Amino acid sequence: MHLIHRGMRHFPKIDACRCHDRSMTPLRRVLGAYLADGVTRANMWALLALATAGTAVISFLPSAQPHILTAILGLPESRQGTVVGLLNTAAELAMVASLAWYGALADRFGRRVIVVSGLVLCAAGTALFPFAADTAVLAVLRVVFGLGVAAINAMLSTIAIDYVRSRSRGASYGLIGFFGGLGALVAVLVLVRLPQTLEAGGMAPVQAARTAFLLIAAGILVTAGLLWLTLSPVRPVAAERVPLVRLVREGVALVRDPGVALSYAASFVARADLAIVVAFMSLWIKNHGTEHGGLSGAEALAKAGAVVGISQMVALLCAPVFGWLGDRMRRQDLVVVAQVVAALAYLSTLLVSDPLGPGMMPVAVLIGVGEIAAITTAGPLLAQQAPAAVRGSAFGVHTLCGAAGVMIISALGGALFDAWRPAGPFVVAGVFSLAVACFGLAVRRRVTARAEADVAGEAVPAA
Repeated sequence: MHLIHRGMRHFPKIDACRCHDRSMTPLRRVLGAYLADGVTRANMWALLALATAGTAVISFLPSAQPHILTAILGLPESRQGTVVGLLNTAAELAMVASLAWYGALADRFGRRVIVVSGLVLCAAGTALFPFAADTAVLAVLRVVFGLGVAAINAMLSTIAIDYVRSRSRGASYGLIGFFGGLGALVAVLVLVRLPQTLEAGGMAPVQAARTAFLLIAAGILVTAGLLWLTLSPVRPVAAERVPLVRLVREGVALVRDPGVALSYAASFVARADLAIVVAFMSLWIKNHGTEHGGLSGAEALAKAGAVVGISQMVALLCAPVFGWLGDRMRRQDLVVVAQVVAALAYLSTLLVSDPLGPGMMPVAVLIGVGEIAAITTAGPLLAQQAPAAVRGSAFGVHTLCGAAGVMIISALGGALFDAWRPAGPFVVAGVFSLAVACFGLAVRRRVTARAEADVAGEAVPAA
């Protein structure tokens, strides 16, 4: 559900709806979101399918990563937290490196070309991952996978804005979060259990892991083909490519707006939230299951998938709620509420001694609420604050802030995972969330929505 934080550029042709005569043409909706001109219901459902499939793909590899470290590489559990943090950092560096040109390529060749390319890169990284001989090769493959994730994330955020009218941006983000939650459930309840299923059918652990990853890679390629046929083929008007230095300069200049600054700070924490939930919760439960629960690696991974699945199910159910609230209350206030909820959720992991015991379930529920609250509230706040002329730069810096959060929290949290306790990454995220909430409380009264950013004067369509 970290997918909705990588918006790049606007879709000029579709956004021409602002000049449309609403009295002559009834507005179309999908699940409450009003569609922009030129967007069909089939296109919108394809976007929601992309959110589901994309999140499933993105969630699977970090969730299954602990099994590869143990079953394929035989890495000691005492080193796995640090290695997971380093792999997350490598993936984020790849995403940042691709930031400057994915948006320009999408403007020139269309959104669906980038979507399909991203899925192909993810398929390549997934297929080769269980064949890696050492952690250096794993890092290279995480870079390949990260480039694919960056493409999917960037296009999800961009298309989520392209396909709806400005008054439905909160609803659009909520829908992306909901269907992304479905994808996360598929990943942790179905995909990560595939190695165990194949082992139960008689395969050796290594062969089962490799076969499972190859089957999932093939499914990603099939999904890419289907999305090519159903996403809008319309190419936006070519936009000037923004160099990374200029993008950063323009985006950073906006930080004088307290609403933009709050959104950037929230992005720093929000993307890291998803990274630690998927990667470190799975690692925590898997290690505990093999070391203290007498489980095999595949069995422990399946148990981890069940617990993470509870968290993602709650996130799925709460995503539309926060999307709905984003269109009905001050967005800066909602960001503060979201960060407080996230902080309480992550700090509650300090109360857990047995991640396979009943005490983990309420914590998993809280984490699901906190995770989706943080993810679905930062983007709409930036959308209402960033002037249209520099929206691409604003979302670019928003993405950089998220990437920095993943790298810092993953690296620091991974070291604490090994040196202190498995709750370490969650405690780090909780402390940062509290800091963002305090900042939000300090500036929320000075946040004023920009009329040129979010068209507040849009007529309310008749139901």
